[in-house]
Amino acid sequence: MPVKFNVGDVVKMRKAHPCGSALWQITRTGMDFGMKCRGCGHFVMLPRVKFERMVKEVVAPAGE
Repeated sequence: MPVKFNVGDVVKMRKAHPCGSALWQITRTGMDFGMKCRGCGHFVMLPRVKFERMVKEVVAPAGE
């Protein structure tokens, strides 16, 4: 069963960002995912397929 991602979820990615943080907050969902680095605030857009391959786990669901 596929994992459902929501705006506001904090996810851990397989590779860390150059700033050292591996945690990202989802800011947009759809065909492309918008993510904001929790370490430095850098914003990145990724295609859904690449995002789903790179995500390791949902650390904190939205609303917590």
